[in-house]
Amino acid sequence: MAKATKGSEDPAIPYRVLARKYRPVDFTTLVGQEAMVRTLRNAIATGRIAHAFMLTGVRGVGKTTTARIIARALNCVGADGTGGPTVDPCGVCDNCKAITEDRHVDVIEMDAASRTGIDDVRELIEGVRYRPVSARYKVYIIDEVHMLSEKAFNALLKTLEEPPPHVKFLFATTEIRKVPVTVLSRCQRFDLKRVPQETLVEHFGKIAQAEKVEISPEALALLARAADGSVRDGLSMLDQAIAHGGGVVDAAQVRDMLGLADRSRVLELFEKVMRGDAPSVVASLGEMHDSGADPVVVLQDLLELTHWVTRLKVAPEAAAATADSERAQGLAMASKLSMASLTRAWTLLLKGLQETLAAPSPLRAAEMALIRLCYVADLPSPGDAIKALQNGGGAPAGAAAPMAPRPNGGGGGAAARLATQPVTAVATQPAMPAPRNFTEVVALFETKREARLVHSLMHHVHEVRCEPGLIEFRPEPRAPADLAPRLSELLGQWTGRRWIASVSSAEGKPTLTQQKTDKADGLRSSAESNELVMAILKTFPGAKLDAVRRKGEETSLVSGLGDFTADEPPPAEEYPADDDIPESEY
Repeated sequence: MAKATKGSEDPAIPYRVLARKYRPVDFTTLVGQEAMVRTLRNAIATGRIAHAFMLTGVRGVGKTTTARIIARALNCVGADGTGGPTVDPCGVCDNCKAITEDRHVDVIEMDAASRTGIDDVRELIEGVRYRPVSARYKVYIIDEVHMLSEKAFNALLKTLEEPPPHVKFLFATTEIRKVPVTVLSRCQRFDLKRVPQETLVEHFGKIAQAEKVEISPEALALLARAADGSVRDGLSMLDQAIAHGGGVVDAAQVRDMLGLADRSRVLELFEKVMRGDAPSVVASLGEMHDSGADPVVVLQDLLELTHWVTRLKVAPEAAAATADSERAQGLAMASKLSMASLTRAWTLLLKGLQETLAAPSPLRAAEMALIRLCYVADLPSPGDAIKALQNGGGAPAGAAAPMAPRPNGGGGGAAARLATQPVTAVATQPAMPAPRNFTEVVALFETKREARLVHSLMHHVHEVRCEPGLIEFRPEPRAPADLAPRLSELLGQWTGRRWIASVSSAEGKPTLTQQKTDKADGLRSSAESNELVMAILKTFPGAKLDAVRRKGEETSLVSGLGDFTADEPPPAEEYPADDDIPESEY
C-alpha cells in the first residue's frame, strides 16, 4: 500500500466529493429543514410513525438523505443493542453502520427512474410479505417515484394502504404533481423547502474550514446564490472552486468559473440602461461578454437588480443586509427611478431573457433586449403621454427629467427625445365642437356623410350613457361588430379629443328610430284630437291626416328628436334599409 504524504489524502482511498463526504447522517446535521425535522422528531418520540412518507422538493435539498436518516432512526438499537426507535440514532450499532454504508439487507433502495414497470413493483410486493432479517422494520426507499408507470402505481395501491406492521415506505420525488392522488392520500407528505442563502453561506463556510480552504465571504455568497437553494449543487460548485483556486478561493475566481458578471459592473450597466445610453450599454455588454460573462446570466442579474431596487423603493429597510456601497447606490437609484419605469424594465427584461434563452446567438438577443429597454426606460406612461398631447405638447407631468443628447447621437433617454421633438396633433383637420348628447353624435355623423353608421346608430343602438368624450351603448345583433372602435376613431379625428366608446349590457333607451316613431305617434294623436282638425275632417268627407310636424321645424334627420316628422323616412339612396345592406357591413 502506498504511503500517504504529509498534508495529503491517502492515494489508496478514492476521493469523495464534498456532497457525499458531508452528507447528513442524523437530524442534527440536516440543513435548512427545521419544520420537517421537528415534526419527525415529535412523531418518533411519541410513537406516531406513519407507514408511508412522501418527501418532495427541488433537487439537492435532502430528500433521499432524509429517507435514510428515517430508516436509521427506526432501526437503531443503541450502542448496547437494547434501544428502540429514536430521534438521535447512535451511529455505532450494526444497523446504523450498515444503513449509512448502503449495505443493509432490510433497507431496500429502488430507483424508479430505471425500474418503472409493473414487474418491478410485483417483485417489491412479494418481498413485503417476509419479515426483516435483522432490523426492526423493513424499509423501502423509492427515489423519483413519479417515474413509475400507471400500472405500477395501481399495483402498489393495496399494499401501500394496508402494509404489514414491519414495513415502512419512503418515497422521494421532484415532480409531486405527477404522483397520482390515490398514492398521495395514503402517505404522510413533507415538502422540503429551498435552503435559504444565509444558511448555505454558513454551511459552506464550515465545510471550507473543515477542508482547510481559504475562501472569501463574497465568494461564499456567490456560490450560495448560484446554488439556488440546493445544498448539493452548492457543494458541487464549492468542490470545483477549490480545485480551480488550488485551495484558495476568491470572488474573482468564482465569477470566472461560473461565468458571472461583477456586481459593480452590473450596477453600472443598469444605470446606463435606465439612463437610455444605448452606445455605452452595447459597449459594456460586449466587454462583460469578452471577460467570460454569459449574456443570459447578465440579464438574470439585471432582473434581480431591478427587483432589489423596486424593493428598496417600497421598503428602504430592505437594504440593511447589503454592503454599504451597494446600499447607498441602490437607495440613490430607487429615489431617482419611478415605479412605472421599474415595472416596465422588469417586464422588458423578462421578455428579453426568454428571447435570449431561445435565440441562436444569446449575445445579439441580449443586446437587442437592452437597446429596446434603453429607448423606453424613461418614456412616460401612456396616460401621461395622452395628457401631454391633449394639452398641446410638452413633457408630461411627473416624467423623468430630460437628459441632454450626446454628441454621438446615442443616449439622451426616450423622455428627452419626446420632449425635444415637436408634438403631432391627433386631429388631422380643424377640430369641431364636441357633441353633448347622443342625438348630436348622430347628427355629426350625418353631417360627415357616414350613411351606414348613421343607419346603425338610428336603428340598432340603444343609448346607455353619453357625454363629451364618452359613449356607452347596447348594440342589437345587426349592429356592426366594430362599431365601438369606429366611433372612437372618427369622433377623435373630428373633435380633436379622445373619445371612449364602450359596449354595455344595460337595457338603455329605445333606439332613435323608435323614439322618433313614438314622438310622431304622440303628435298624430294630439293632432287628431284637435278640435280644428276634427272639424276639417268632418267638413271634407274622405280626407285624411297625412303628416304632422311642428311649426318651424327643420328637415334635418337628427338635429334633435323634436325635428323628426311623423312619416319622413331617410332618403332611400342615402340610408338604405336593412335588407339592402350586405351582411359584411354588420
